[in-house]
Amino acid sequence: MTVDNATDEAQIRRAMALADQAAANGDVPIGAVLVSDGARFEAFNEKEARPDPTAHAEMLVLRQASTALNRWRLSDATLYVTKEPCVMCAGAMIAARIKRLVFGCRDPKGGAAGSVVDIFALEELNHRVAVIGDVLAEETGAQLQAFFSTKR
Repeated sequence: MTVDNATDEAQIRRAMALADQAAANGDVPIGAVLVSDGARFEAFNEKEARPDPTAHAEMLVLRQASTALNRWRLSDATLYVTKEPCVMCAGAMIAARIKRLVFGCRDPKGGAAGSVVDIFALEELNHRVAVIGDVLAEETGAQLQAFFSTKR
């Protein structure tokens, strides 16, 4: 698998800008960018705004891409997200057959790409996602910490 650090960082920075929009709306600042078939889709957390417990940035961007491309299989897609995905989002990525996941900071309380569990490493599952973590981890982590410092 070819890794393009400059592209990965640029897409994570775009996801961070989206995360700022979530924060401005009172949601946890998590942003996601999905690139598939030369098209780019973007979303940010909207759990509070909708209100919907499944309105994570990753879920929203997967729905958006599937609808626009008129297919549920996103086997050529790379999904960029500012924070390690939760179990729900990791499962959805596997179900959508995405090719690559690139994420920013780790989530020691709910991360499903190695921090708490590693859904992507389960050999029993029918699809493998290439996972690249810790891209701009300090910056994405600082973004989350800044948001939560205002809530405490």
